Amino acid sequence: MIKKESRTERLQALRNKMREDSSPKSNQKQDDTRFWKAERDVAGQGSAILRFLPAKAGEAFPYVQRWSHGFQGPTNKWFIDLCPTSIGENCPVCKANTILWNSGSDTNKKLASSRKRKLSYISNIIVVNDPKHTENNGKVCLYQYGKKIFDMVKEMVDPEFADSHEPIDVFDAEEGSNFKLRITKKDGFPNYDKSEFDTTTSAIGDEDQIAEFLGQCYSLNDMVDPSH
Repeated sequence: MIKKESRTERLQALRNKMREDSSPKSNQKQDDTRFWKAERDVAGQGSAILRFLPAKAGEAFPYVQRWSHGFQGPTNKWFIDLCPTSIGENCPVCKANTILWNSGSDTNKKLASSRKRKLSYISNIIVVNDPKHTENNGKVCLYQYGKKIFDMVKEMVDPEFADSHEPIDVFDAEEGSNFKLRITKKDGFPNYDKSEFDTTTSAIGDEDQIAEFLGQCYSLNDMVDPSH
């Protein structure tokens, strides 16, 4: 079992990290079989129950933040790639966008906006219940999510944002909480406003089960390796 002191220290480090990453500073290809993604119906709706997992042994935090670009070029071919700013490097696309934006031309500004970087986060999860694909239940997977869900996580973890409940480290395998993912369609885009975390805590299993789940976690450091 995790000692209370180490759990408290880990939680404070997580809060500091999440506050840092809340300020805007990519996206893994979805054919990567390590990733889980909710299936939506023809109306654009989907649901699942997930459990976020703690950091893999040897890694500092239970999520990584990445930026990516995805847009069609002048020949109508798609450019889809991770943005080097994810690891603190200069990005030629971002540089070109800055030049376009600063030109003062409305046309150039529109083009720069269409090519801007997009933010995502990646964590290890357990799929508690995937109603569309029950074969996924109990699997440890990678999950890519956006700022909306990240803000929900932050509101649970950090007392600065948790106004209506006691803070819960949702990444804690013993004292975390399940995430009820609810996807609807709004203005033609996926909407996550109806998603929520349980406000009660629970363990994801007994000691042996927890050890097994944690042993199956994927490296998040690999998601921001410079080779990508």
